[in-house]
Amino acid sequence: MEDHKEKLTEFYNKFNENKRLDHRHGQVEYITSMKYIHEYLEPGDKIVDIGAGPGRYSLQLKNEGYDVTAVELVRPNIGMLKAKDKDIRVIEASATDLSMLDDKEFDVAIMFGPMYHLYSEEDRLQALKEAKRITKKFIFVTYIMNEYSVIEYAFKDNNYKQIKDKLDEDFRIRDPEAIFYQVRIEEMDRLNELCDLELIKRFASDGPSDYMRSTINAMDEETFAAYLDFHLKTCERKELLGASSHVVDILKIRSA
Repeated sequence: MEDHKEKLTEFYNKFNENKRLDHRHGQVEYITSMKYIHEYLEPGDKIVDIGAGPGRYSLQLKNEGYDVTAVELVRPNIGMLKAKDKDIRVIEASATDLSMLDDKEFDVAIMFGPMYHLYSEEDRLQALKEAKRITKKFIFVTYIMNEYSVIEYAFKDNNYKQIKDKLDEDFRIRDPEAIFYQVRIEEMDRLNELCDLELIKRFASDGPSDYMRSTINAMDEETFAAYLDFHLKTCERKELLGASSHVVDILKIRSA
């Protein structure tokens, strides 16, 4: 656990997650995710943001008047979050152990980071079970997709020869030392089934945006508005989901 935390701390000391969402290609992900979150929130809902990072979602939802608890493991991210709002409630913890929240009950859980960094199915399953245990209504879970990573990094960026030993015969990425873990749709379905969570909606939060970073960032306002409209109208299409960089499951607690 400590080795995992050290790896993440080293990574996020170098990579500013907050700035990623400032660029236009990152705004697509943020705008899309917030659109769907707002569809399922009700006034007075209590929200837990598990793996809150530097707090882009936590802080916005808190500013909108929701009762928000941010859970984050990596101290550089906690520092950025607290620097923006010293009054926000922050818990330093792993997504796989939320026992410090046993006395709390939340309406909605947001998990837009943990599944990126949990390599074993056991850990991913545990994280989902922990979120389910403290949540009454809905869980939002984001994954990084396998095919996106292969297309983007192995072939588009021409790194195939350097990483071919980390690809199995079906081009499934197998690298236990990697900082990110990539999935396929059937793995997401398996986790939901094992956790007895009902999938009510699945969408691509950014679709092809990551493939087109420089193009999207250079768009004029009218073209970007049209691209965003196109994305929002196609982000649930099943034939596009697997090749998106990020896919979000909206899960219902069956007893809700």
